[in-house]
Amino acid sequence: MLWAGRLRKAAFRMERPLDIAFHGLEHSDSVEAEIRKHVEKLETRYGRLTACRVSIEALHQQHQKGNQFEVHIILSVPGRELAVSHEPHRTRERYANPDVYTSLRDAFRAAERQLEGYKGHVREAVSAPNAAALSGQVTLKEPGQDHGFILNSTGSQIYFHRDSVTDGDFEALREGDLVHYVEEAGSAGPTATKVRVGGSRKA
Repeated sequence: MLWAGRLRKAAFRMERPLDIAFHGLEHSDSVEAEIRKHVEKLETRYGRLTACRVSIEALHQQHQKGNQFEVHIILSVPGRELAVSHEPHRTRERYANPDVYTSLRDAFRAAERQLEGYKGHVREAVSAPNAAALSGQVTLKEPGQDHGFILNSTGSQIYFHRDSVTDGDFEALREGDLVHYVEEAGSAGPTATKVRVGGSRKA
């Protein structure tokens, strides 16, 4: 039986369950165990992972040693998502007979480098004065959604994702809550990142 985007979920220490998707290849307990081992290593090195999604796609239906595997990893951390895409042609250049375990290993090595870079960025942001921090209040947060909007001082609404909340509980936020945030340019317009709860909600 082939898995075409079907997700397997399992309890993890992260806020949301680990998501694993198989595309164009049969589910393998040993491959899933290998993914869990890599994710646990990342959690050990960086304890603030909130979610992780891993997808594996077989690009050629041949025997396992001849297949090329594309691996995508999305790591959710407070303030943003880190995306890693493993390009199969690079594996071909380095290994005579690449397999799915080789592709996973290289992809998670890249993910680990991403996390290390993010940790360094966070340390710099904490140690330096945060002149770019802005204040606003939560203006819209619909139940069951993973995002909301912040009303800024100019009367505009700025989108923020649950993974952007660096302290406090996203689920506990209510309309009118005061927050501090950093504004960044997103694909659909300004986005609030590094959202921190700033005080009690206004009456």
